[in-house]
Amino acid sequence: MHEAIAEIHKTKIVAIIRVKDSSTIGLIAKCLVEAGITALEITSNTPGYLDSITQLQTKYPSIFIGAGTITNDKLAKDAISAGAHFLVTPNTSRQVLDVAKSTQTPILMGALTPTEIYQAYEWGADLIKFFPTNSVTYDYITSLTSGPFNDIPLVAVGSVDENNAKKWIESGAVCVGFGGELTSPILSAEEYITRKSRIISLIKSIS
Repeated sequence: MHEAIAEIHKTKIVAIIRVKDSSTIGLIAKCLVEAGITALEITSNTPGYLDSITQLQTKYPSIFIGAGTITNDKLAKDAISAGAHFLVTPNTSRQVLDVAKSTQTPILMGALTPTEIYQAYEWGADLIKFFPTNSVTYDYITSLTSGPFNDIPLVAVGSVDENNAKKWIESGAVCVGFGGELTSPILSAEEYITRKSRIISLIKSIS
């Protein structure tokens, strides 16, 4: 198992950064790392995301930095060239998976329906990004993981926060991915403290 995937399995969490201004990423990442996050992704629709991936790897060499919203082979190749430790897709994409496998880059592949989930798993995705979780119930994921897909690792992503992360794990996800307001730009010192506290609470809830 690749080190990045092993770390995600161990900590059961991935942070997702998607912002409009790349200059805000440094402080967001600092808050995440100080709170205890060891794996995070920067989405491809964040301006300058490739440079941000490279910069964060230099600043935090012990943290696994991935690239998210990878929807085609060009984005996959660019992210890998920038040094992404893993790729994350919002959809089930064979062309992205082929690039990942050819370069031995771990991939979290997006899927929601039973057909998509099994297809991604059969192709060889390291983890299945169960997305968007906010469009389904806890019972839905439980019916999958306690039945036909009990051996398929699902990562719950979609409106995950400190109040529901534990419930997604209890329902059958092996880990969760969070973003939204928990990884939005930090505008004040007070907000930094509050944000860090919330992330620590999230981590503790699933530890």
